Amino acid sequence: MSAAPRLLVLWCPDWPVVAAGAAAGSPAAAPAAVFSANRVVACSASARQHGVGRGMRRRDAQSRCPGLLVHQHDPDRDARLFEPVAAAVEAQAVGVEVVRPGIVAVPVDGAVRYFGGEAALAELLIDEVAARAGVECQVGIADGLFAATLAARRSALVPRGKAEEFLAPLSIAELNQPGDDRGELVDLLKRLGLRTLGAFAALAERDVAGRFPKAAVAAHRLARGRSERPPLRRALPPDLAVTETFDDPLRRIDEAAFVAKILGERFFAGLANHGLACTRLAIVAVTEAGEERVRVWRCAEPLTARATADRVRWQCEGWLTTRDRPTAGIVRLRLDPEEVVGGQALQLQLGSVGAAADAAERAGRALVRIQGLLGPDAVVTPLLDGGRGPGERVRLIPWGEPRRPHAADRPWPGRLPAPSPTVVPPRPVPAEVLDAVGDVVRCTARGELGYPPSTVAVDGGPPRRVIGSAGPWVVHPVLPGRRGERPFARVQVVLEGDTDGDIALLLRAVLGDDPQWTVEGGYD
Repeated sequence: MSAAPRLLVLWCPDWPVVAAGAAAGSPAAAPAAVFSANRVVACSASARQHGVGRGMRRRDAQSRCPGLLVHQHDPDRDARLFEPVAAAVEAQAVGVEVVRPGIVAVPVDGAVRYFGGEAALAELLIDEVAARAGVECQVGIADGLFAATLAARRSALVPRGKAEEFLAPLSIAELNQPGDDRGELVDLLKRLGLRTLGAFAALAERDVAGRFPKAAVAAHRLARGRSERPPLRRALPPDLAVTETFDDPLRRIDEAAFVAKILGERFFAGLANHGLACTRLAIVAVTEAGEERVRVWRCAEPLTARATADRVRWQCEGWLTTRDRPTAGIVRLRLDPEEVVGGQALQLQLGSVGAAADAAERAGRALVRIQGLLGPDAVVTPLLDGGRGPGERVRLIPWGEPRRPHAADRPWPGRLPAPSPTVVPPRPVPAEVLDAVGDVVRCTARGELGYPPSTVAVDGGPPRRVIGSAGPWVVHPVLPGRRGERPFARVQVVLEGDTDGDIALLLRAVLGDDPQWTVEGGYD
């Protein structure tokens, strides 16, 4: 049985909340929580004081803390804003590995000899992160990543060889760390009366392997203070690394995201051909000016193609958006597997693969190939988002990008009431809207029509009598990049039709003497 390496783990408490608050510019001490699928995934210390906790529904959380700041879960944001923290640690220690946004691990043995002891190293890194990244953190040192992570949550320096003793009295729930997905195993162990890590570790490994799910074997090793997986005792093929060189340097996040998908699939396929999977991934970037950036990501579970692409995208976003970003664009990316396991480690995922999942995977690969031929924006999917008008509420998301609404839950003053138009033309269609005496209908700055519309002629066609109308709804544009747009009003009208029935339209006009009426949508 292999001994676990001695590691220092630096942990930024409640990092998703810290990153969301920094991105939104909200006060650091304010009670806040990050939600995914309407449940709390992380909350601040002040929110916990009001009774807010992980897994709580949004309604329950807000009832306990009415002043709770609500943020949406965004892994890309968390990873991008964590790059300055990782860079601050890397400035003092070598071999930095990002476990996940909020946690980095550093091998201890070499650094402590240079800095004069583990306590001195821990204090130095805490001060360095606070000075360079402006973030509070805690440090723990122990044998193995699992024990060191729990030590960091308690600011403990566990003596060498004492990891199992340190872990023994801790709750069995500690096995279910974010991203590990051991909730079902923890519930099973609790029902069997195994409520501490020590009680679970006391079981014989052969009994665990024979009577529990496969995931329990790795968890049992962690509870005993061991490495999660035994070392892979085979010679590795020399061609596992994947390198891509770019004629046009990468400078934008969308370019990096497209490249990440392609490299992730190539990297995963190369390992799979040799029956391997990656658990530690080194991402190396070389810029046009010759600068080289390296970051290592440690993964609790073997990386899939999608997980590999996510980490490449996160890291590139961090490099391209931080204050100490490279002085030139990226001309070469290399993915290097620093730790691999046998491909059977991925078998836990195969139980959910059926005909539908297989068809979805083939369709996804086909769409990625189309993007490779035509560009990342050639394949898009629609997403219903926030906005006042029908055209504003639909965003087209490039295939593979996260489908997250930006502002669907805002109040949107002047928003068009339901039902929404069923047909929205790709560009506004001109219309002539006249009152009963033949004058163009105008809308005042106060949002009032001068006279009710009497007839409407669409795109030079014959005028049709208006038999009903509603509105206007006035909109004062305040969206980024549209501040020069003039205020406008929307009006719903029902026109007298032919044998096919009446015609319902959504009209739009600029406020003032030159209304410029257009058809923005139609109702079937």
